[in-house]
Amino acid sequence: MVFDVGETLVDETREYGTWADWLGVPRHTFAAVFGAILSQGLDYRETFQVFRPGFDLDRERQARADAGQPEWFGEDDLYADVRPALTTLRERGIWVGVVGNQTTRAGGLLRGLELPCDFVATSDDWGIQKPDTAFFEKVVEVSGFLASEIVYVGDRIDNDITPAAEVGMRTAYIQRGPWGWIHRGRKDVADLSDWRITSLSELVDIVQIHG
Repeated sequence: MVFDVGETLVDETREYGTWADWLGVPRHTFAAVFGAILSQGLDYRETFQVFRPGFDLDRERQARADAGQPEWFGEDDLYADVRPALTTLRERGIWVGVVGNQTTRAGGLLRGLELPCDFVATSDDWGIQKPDTAFFEKVVEVSGFLASEIVYVGDRIDNDITPAAEVGMRTAYIQRGPWGWIHRGRKDVADLSDWRITSLSELVDIVQIHG
């Protein structure tokens, strides 16, 4: 079982709040525009362009780091169900991976949390980003399992569920976070996801029934 990171394991409220602060706009305003961008099916990075045209996310990440305000998340940013669910899955003999579109720094933060998992990697580590199916093929490669034996868990239909299904994985769509709530009404949710969940604890029952 392989997990996405943002809004699947990590609540990104803190991170996006600090971006609003960096841009000098109220957090509520940033969140509202962010949601409007997602509801139009646009890339979330367009949010930054609204407030600062020509915004370069990579450059600004470095500027924040140089200013002593690098991206950061810790134990308190994990959703409450993460450790219990991952621990139980591993106790039941399930191989657990954590792989998402994240920076090298975020990968270091994830490893520092010492999550109950067998593998942690990021898109920066691999030089491949979702929704490229090569990302999911890499997951298959490093796990050592057949694609059909892997369940990929994510909050986005476009970045997680669709490409994972395309390479033959089974999928669990978790309805939480901005994308999870906005994508919940899409007509293709039922067709693309094998399971639709609201908590990672539900995966334990899925493994028990289908394992």
